[in-house]
Order: sequence, then structure tokens, then C-alpha cells
Amino acid sequence: MITHLVTHLISVNVLDSATRLAAQTFLTAVPLIFVAAAVAPQALREQFVDSVSEVFGLTGSARQQLEQVFEGDTSELRQTTGVVGALMVLVSATACSRAMQRLCQRAWSLPKAGARTVAWRWIVWIPAWLVMIAVQGVLRDGFGLGLWLGLPLLLIAETALWWWTQHLLLTSRVPWLPLLPGALLAGAALSVLTSLAHLYVPRALNHSLARYGSLGAVFTLLSWLIALCVTMALCITVGAVVAREPAVARRLGGPGSPPPAAGDTLDAGQRPTRPRPPRGA
Repeated sequence: MITHLVTHLISVNVLDSATRLAAQTFLTAVPLIFVAAAVAPQALREQFVDSVSEVFGLTGSARQQLEQVFEGDTSELRQTTGVVGALMVLVSATACSRAMQRLCQRAWSLPKAGARTVAWRWIVWIPAWLVMIAVQGVLRDGFGLGLWLGLPLLLIAETALWWWTQHLLLTSRVPWLPLLPGALLAGAALSVLTSLAHLYVPRALNHSLARYGSLGAVFTLLSWLIALCVTMALCITVGAVVAREPAVARRLGGPGSPPPAAGDTLDAGQRPTRPRPPRGA
């Protein structure tokens, strides 16, 4: 299994795929958040600030700049963006969806799906991703009850998001159960990483802002996005390898578990056995 995993990680080229995904997220998906904030009501904008601060662990001057962008007067941004501009940003944000789809296809060694089949899936995935970002703060806080409830809720939500993401972007070519190992790994790893963000990101971001200005903040955020995307790519790829292992595939019904041949019988341990031919046959 370890040999298979290492070989598959090399063939998928996880680092390159994750770096491309992080770049697309920063260049296309992040502007979509600002456009969504421009047309959202004040309460939702405040929720975005809390959630983004939770994801990146923003404090001090970094959080103040975020609040200035989201909670300030957005009428000028609305006039500048307009309906056509918002649609263009949405279409360009599908580059992030396409990068995510390519990663999932490589992890599961599947060919490209037809554009007609996946085009609407690229668009559907983006609002789901935005909703997940918007509720991060509420989930982590356990709806006001604390981390004892918030962390399990966040784990369940992250796992559900990446479980559904794989099924959606793989155009239902892989059944639900084989996708569960990768979703569990991604949900657990990203929950831990976003929880540990408070130990690194605020200090690094505030230092970059103080020393290099906005350009320094760009490099810090991009580095953190790359770390998140590499972790997620590793988890989905490892999950695909685990789901294809014969022992696991027999239980999950994954691509690695061929159906029993005709005439096979199953013993109590659910292992296919062929009936022995008569002596002398």
C-alpha cells in the first residue's frame, strides 16, 4: 500500500496541483468574496468578517483592514461592479472549480468529463464554497456554546463539504462510500489547520503588513492558501488510494473491488470462494 501510495502521489503531482489550485483560489475566488460582500446585507458582511478571521486567524491591523473592506460603504463598489461585472467574476471563479475537478480526477485516475456534463457543476460548487466560508465562525463557536460543540460541528461540516465536492466534480462516476475516506481525512486535517492558524497567520500577516505593506500580506495569505491546498490534495489522493485497497474496496464497493464471478459463493467472512471441481475433473 505504501509503495502504491508513493507512486500515485508522484503521478498525481500533488504539489503542482495544489499550487495551481491555491493560485486560482487567490486570483479568482477571493475577488468573488468581495463582490458577494458588496451586495450582501450588513449582517451577512459581519458574518463574513468573523468567518474569514477564524479561517486565517486574523487579528490586529489585518482584521482592521478586512473590516474596512467588508463593513464600510459598498455603494461605490456596487456601482463599479454592476451586474455584468459580477457575472464575469462568477464565470472567472469557475477556474477554481476546474482546478479542483482536475485534482479529483487525477486522484481517482479518471479521464476528463465532457464540458456539457460538468459546466453547471463548476458554478454550483462556488456558492456552496462561499456558504461554508460564511458559516465557519458560527460553527467553530458552536453557535455560542463553545469549542466543545464547535470543533465536532466543524469537522462534520468540512467532511460533508469534501465528500459532496468529490461526488459533484467527479460527475458521480465514483459511488458515495469510496469517497468517504478522502473526505474524512480532508475534513479532519483542514479543521486542525484552521484551528492552528491563530498560532502563525496573525503574527506573520501583521509583520508582513508592517514591514512590506499590502504586498507582504499577499505573499503571506498565498503561502497559507498553498499549505491548505497541499493538505487537502494529499488527503483526497490518500483517500483514493485507501479506498482502492482490496480489503477496503470490498467493504465500500469502490473501483478496486471487482464483483464476484458467476458461480462464486461467499463465506461468513465475505470472501469470494469458488466451488471445488469434482475429483478427476
